[in-house]
Amino acid sequence: MTEVTAHHGLFKDTNLHVDDTGGSGRPVVLIHGWPLSGESWKEQVSALQGAGYRVISYDRRGFGRSDKPMTGYTYDTLTGDLHALLTELDLDDVTVVGFSMGGGEVARYFTKYGAERLRSVVFASAVPPFMMQTDDNPEGPLPKSEAAKMGAELTKDEDAFYDQFTTEFFSVNGELKVTEQQRQEAITLCKQADKKAALACMTAFGSTDFRDDLPNVSVPALVLHGDGDATVPFEGSGQRTHAALTNSELYVIAGAPHGCNVSHADEWNRVLIDFLAK
Repeated sequence: MTEVTAHHGLFKDTNLHVDDTGGSGRPVVLIHGWPLSGESWKEQVSALQGAGYRVISYDRRGFGRSDKPMTGYTYDTLTGDLHALLTELDLDDVTVVGFSMGGGEVARYFTKYGAERLRSVVFASAVPPFMMQTDDNPEGPLPKSEAAKMGAELTKDEDAFYDQFTTEFFSVNGELKVTEQQRQEAITLCKQADKKAALACMTAFGSTDFRDDLPNVSVPALVLHGDGDATVPFEGSGQRTHAALTNSELYVIAGAPHGCNVSHADEWNRVLIDFLAK
């Protein structure tokens, strides 16, 4: 366990909580989804470590055990936090795995910092290329009315919102695909999030357009998604990301919800480890 301080000019220095298994294996950096924390990767850490990799996960600013500043919740700043982590830990030949919202940092990284430290990337149940449904993005899976509703419901009652959100996160056609204990663990992580950070990041992942970032992805990529994802539907996200990346592989997990790294952990881990070995 360590901390990385992200420096962003006018922004206050922000300490990010980092969990690093250490060792001499090739590094794999895991970026968690909204509104969870690095602890949401517990089904992956031991599997990756057992396969010989050095596993680094961290809590996004505003979430989990990281600092919770008033500002800095745009993707440019969040990607700067990722760059600070790679730089401070001096990581090279890295595979970065971005889950859900974390796929945005993966896409934006190439635009801002290039591919010098990166070996490969994974877009896991990820939000690119562009979630918001607009006139020039009719395939976007998030209508503006639904985005507004989500913001209003989180503002009004966090407990009720997170209860409903985690149910959808782990369900396919109304059927919960994890244990109730696993869902409750996710709720606990949600409640560690700062409310202003959660709202600001909701706006960021819903309204940020990554269509111009994806052509800059210049390393091998894996797109990993559940076909029953009701939170970030595959057809409007993973399918389009795969089509936009010339050097990408696609793996769709049958019958899997958004949180397929938990519900289908064995299959998810196997696919990732197979990709890492290439």
